[in-house]
Amino acid sequence: MKTLVDQLAQYAHYHRDPRNIATHYVGVPMIMWAVLILLSRAYWLPGWGAPWAALPLSAALLLALVAGIYYLMLDLRYGLCMALVLAAMLALAWPLAQLPVGIWLAWGLGVFVLGWVIQFVGHYYEGRKPAFFDDVVGLAIGPLFVLAEIGFALGFRKPLQQAVQRQAGPVRRRQRAHA
Repeated sequence: MKTLVDQLAQYAHYHRDPRNIATHYVGVPMIMWAVLILLSRAYWLPGWGAPWAALPLSAALLLALVAGIYYLMLDLRYGLCMALVLAAMLALAWPLAQLPVGIWLAWGLGVFVLGWVIQFVGHYYEGRKPAFFDDVVGLAIGPLFVLAEIGFALGFRKPLQQAVQRQAGPVRRRQRAHA
């Protein structure tokens, strides 16, 4: 398994323009939440009588658990933060999944499409395709990258930021070529 630095640096190669990173602050969480909204609709309530058994078992919960475990394996601090983010998103997705089908789909698909539009605007500035086009793991690393970039902007984990920049290069505004 690749290290945290390797995963973040590989993803960062596709995200060096600050405008692209800024769009990811909005677009990636939207996409992540939309996927959880859409996957929360299919669920099972075990009904075993225990208080925790009232928790619906859904595809969204299973995806969040797998992602959370993966993030924890990469880094304990980021894994715990991502687990909290995923839990909050699940809590916000669940009520929307209980709405009539048309409203649930409008929320899920609407947020999903809008998130991707924002992403592609960022990649226009970057002048490069999204990372997941070359490596599907980029879909899982994107949310972690956003969390790391927010932390870097706040001054946290400078050694990690420097290690990522050594591999991916510095963040700098890309100049568009004029025809």
